[in-house]
Amino acid sequence: MAVPIETTTPSLTLYFSSVLSNLEIKKQQQKIDCPLLSRTKMRELAGNDKALPPQICNGDEYCGDFIAFEDAIESAELKSFLKLE
Repeated sequence: MAVPIETTTPSLTLYFSSVLSNLEIKKQQQKIDCPLLSRTKMRELAGNDKALPPQICNGDEYCGDFIAFEDAIESAELKSFLKLE
């Protein structure tokens, strides 16, 4: 699912899926939450044809995945990671 985040700077898009305990339901929900067009766009922006949610983009500029997001928070570089500077 792509969720635009409203800011005063260029819009951010977060591609994500919900955490579920049942793997079959999770797969079904991912197919609904992330339509083919969004998943294709997400993978194109990430430069990885096997990328899975969550992926973070600022407009059409790829920021990174969840691990990179956590690393940016830990190193106090979140604004840079989100391409807001």
